[in-house]
Amino acid sequence: MKRIFLITLLLLSLAGAAHATRIKDIASFDGVRENQLIGYGLVVGLNGTGDSDQTKFPVQSLVNMLERMGITVNRTDITVKNVAAVMVTATLPPFAKQGTTIDITVSSVGDSKSLAGGELLMTPLRGADKQVYAVAQGEVLTNSFSYGGQGASAQKNHPTAGRVPNGALVERELPNVLAGRSSLRLDLHQPDFTTASRIAAVINNAFQASIASCSDPGSVNLEIPPSYAGKTVNFVADLEKLDVSPDIPARVVLNERTGTIVMGDNVRIATVAVSHGNLTLYIKETPQVSQPAPFSSGQTKVVPRTSVKVKESEGGLAVVPAGANIGDVVKALNALGATPRDMISILQAIKAAGALQAELVVI
Repeated sequence: MKRIFLITLLLLSLAGAAHATRIKDIASFDGVRENQLIGYGLVVGLNGTGDSDQTKFPVQSLVNMLERMGITVNRTDITVKNVAAVMVTATLPPFAKQGTTIDITVSSVGDSKSLAGGELLMTPLRGADKQVYAVAQGEVLTNSFSYGGQGASAQKNHPTAGRVPNGALVERELPNVLAGRSSLRLDLHQPDFTTASRIAAVINNAFQASIASCSDPGSVNLEIPPSYAGKTVNFVADLEKLDVSPDIPARVVLNERTGTIVMGDNVRIATVAVSHGNLTLYIKETPQVSQPAPFSSGQTKVVPRTSVKVKESEGGLAVVPAGANIGDVVKALNALGATPRDMISILQAIKAAGALQAELVVI
């Protein structure tokens, strides 16, 4: 309990020290985002751990690939266990140029037992518009193994999914969303009226002009100053490094499965009295056997004997004053000897009483 209290105070001190953060860490520019890519391919070179004959589409894909290479084969003549059908996914970062490489993830879609040691054949990766933006190929790294027989098996990690570092080559570039623009829009990661207003004020003060305005809590509209005409990248670089103090809503997050409690610095509580105590009931069965006298007509019987003991731990009453911050709340709950799981129940009861001035989120 003392360790939990020290960790909480440490988090509070760190939160108090971080008064401001950069704009680039709490917002991003409209259109500057990642794009998801997906493709279907084959992994070959597996040591008998590929898809079985019951999975039809890997063999059909292999036949189609051989035919494109000028080799005509009959599908019924192919029986291989070193080929697996996979789905290949990747994330195309913004402003990725033609010829750069990105990491890819390879996942089996058949009944392959392992992709360890396999190599992904050339696979086109398409975006949501069905256009090919990258081509993937390379050795699959799973950092796992899977071996076994009919009686026993051994497995480490997840052998049917792996990665290929720098396994995809970018072939098509995304349009430059910043070129030739006279205005930009800054999108907040967590929309908030106060934070958006503070960002606009900081930008206007830094550039000594009214170039930022708020139309809603989730975005800030920007007009590029005349001095930065044709130098949008320089304007964005100077803007992103500005410091802003974001406003954080009062919120308490509870995880009942793990007993984790996270409370924001703005959490306040009204005057409330909290009592905590545990009732433990011990029940012990010690049956006895009743034997009749020798040569008598009596019967052997089992005589039940139950021992009941009730133990109630000493409870306490802690009064939390109005306007108390998170530190005061934690001190009061720790003074009662409450465990993290007890704190979850106590905080839920305080919220039900209307004394907790924060949003309670249970995950």
